[in-house]
Amino acid sequence: MPITRVPAAPVQPRTGRLHPLGIDEVRITGGFWAERQRTNASATLPHIFAWLEREGWLGNFDLAARGGLPQGRRGREFSDSEVYKYLEAVSWQLGNGQDAALEARFRATVARVAAAQEPDGYLNTNFGRPGQGARWSDLAMGHELYCLGHLFQAAVARGRTAPGADDGLLGIAVRAADLVCGVFGEGGLAAVCGHPEVEVGLVELGRLTGDPRYVDQARLFIERRGHGALPDHEWGRAYYQDDVPVREADVLRGHAVRANYLSAGAVDVAVETGDEDLLAALRRQWSRTLARRTYLTGGQGSHYQDEGFGEDWELPSDRAYVETCASIGSTMFSWRLLLATGGPGYADQIERVLYNVVATAVSPGGDRFFYTNTLHRRDPGVAPDPETASPRAFSSLRAPWFEVSCCPPNIARTLASVAGLVATTDADGLQVHQFAPATIRTTLPDGAPIGVRLETDYPSSGVVRIVVEEAAGRPWTLTLRVPGWASGATLTRVDGGERTGPSGEGTIRICGDFAVGEELRLDLPMAAVFVRPDPRIDAIRGCVAVRRGPVVYCAQSAAGVAGAPDLAGVVVRTDRTPEPVDAGIRVAADWPAQVEAAWPYVTTEDAARPATVGDLVLIPYHDWGNAGLCTMRVWLPAAREGR
Repeated sequence: MPITRVPAAPVQPRTGRLHPLGIDEVRITGGFWAERQRTNASATLPHIFAWLEREGWLGNFDLAARGGLPQGRRGREFSDSEVYKYLEAVSWQLGNGQDAALEARFRATVARVAAAQEPDGYLNTNFGRPGQGARWSDLAMGHELYCLGHLFQAAVARGRTAPGADDGLLGIAVRAADLVCGVFGEGGLAAVCGHPEVEVGLVELGRLTGDPRYVDQARLFIERRGHGALPDHEWGRAYYQDDVPVREADVLRGHAVRANYLSAGAVDVAVETGDEDLLAALRRQWSRTLARRTYLTGGQGSHYQDEGFGEDWELPSDRAYVETCASIGSTMFSWRLLLATGGPGYADQIERVLYNVVATAVSPGGDRFFYTNTLHRRDPGVAPDPETASPRAFSSLRAPWFEVSCCPPNIARTLASVAGLVATTDADGLQVHQFAPATIRTTLPDGAPIGVRLETDYPSSGVVRIVVEEAAGRPWTLTLRVPGWASGATLTRVDGGERTGPSGEGTIRICGDFAVGEELRLDLPMAAVFVRPDPRIDAIRGCVAVRRGPVVYCAQSAAGVAGAPDLAGVVVRTDRTPEPVDAGIRVAADWPAQVEAAWPYVTTEDAARPATVGDLVLIPYHDWGNAGLCTMRVWLPAAREGR
């Protein structure tokens, strides 16, 4: 089959404002993300494989191959997808550097999946056999197409990191995709999957293979949604975004993972088909969702009941669900809009999510995970059993595995491919969207080579040095994102002393015929600041949070430790600027005397109570829980002026 050769990147649009660079063109060489990538490779991927085997989710494919289903099947209806996400993560990791043992494990896993595929391409361990539900009989909640979407993404990752590999994964995906098009195409079953994901997988598979049928099938799935294609749900059709046609919606709603995956796939369809109206609708939905339904950390989803979005301004800290997968879905949506339009605000949201959700959701050792990411933990809770899969909403501490373990392999595939979010090109030059020590080597559309090295300890400081390592031989433009929080950012051409400020569009641009060895310096102010919420977010009205650069901070109080601060009664004084210290950021705080009463409501305001005055040291939110059971809060009540 013909393969269109493109860089090793998760998303490769046919057209758009910017062209993504692959992990073969951008190499993260140190710092915050390189450390996490090393841990992902050495600890997280082996950990995931061990649990897939232990829980029997990988073994389901063996049972299918030898006719042992349904009696021995284990796991939820969507457990096949975790194997596919693992394969995708391994594909990206092998693209970062060859590993003979990991390659062998990858091929052996693919062989087990291949053995379970039916002759016509059907592949699912939960449906289609005697004693199981019929194929496509529960599209609302059965996740058959959802699982295949992750299979397609795994095959795309392999196709882009190892073109022409003979392991067979791409062939498995193509046979399954051909079946999907035959069953659900024009004149076929006019239905959709209750959990979007197949759309992004189909489009990317079409981009890789050059087969237009896959993009067209994704378009059909997008257009069918919102017209009652799925049965009503106890939480309404908005739960799976079947209440309003995609192009008519104003905001993301319902299940937050579903909403973001659907939107990412819809951007793909809009770009591939030139549907500007659909793209405009998605940009509108992204903007309102960011402005009214997104937490300070970039996380989304304020309902435990349906893992979903609340109404506008409904963003309670202590009931923040903020599923890790929803945040990864938000990154998928934002990245596609960035490529389509060039808007730097999309990269700002990606940065928030990476530093405050993705980095939070996995332990330093790479073998414990948060499924949900609350912003306020009132009770220390209990430690999860390291030998048992935990309930998915368990967030006292990170857990080794979950009964629904979509998040661990999702984190793994994101970390393995994170270099693909760093930079892009266009006809004019190079754009840098995320800051990390890295080397970037690529060619512009006219064939001119570009090579630069990024040197930085970001986010510890806001200094980023850009050193030219390969000259284009002609003038080109370097564009650097200026985060929305970085007022006063400057770019200096070190040798010539030329200094440039932001263009007003969230970027700094400088054009030149840069010579090898030439150095530029980006300075982003990194002061710790108080952040105040929109007063319409009534759950945190009167509170403040602290942010330094892209990193959100939190107060943490260790369980059972004498002298640990009481976070229930603390009041932060905002008349003193937050001060960086070795352990984090120090703020001035009061602890008013607490009065125990039989009834917690009064008709008159209490007179000022004596208070204990002191300091409270905040830590990066992504570090909370590392030291054990604790209480934690991001938003802290602020003292009123004059009190």
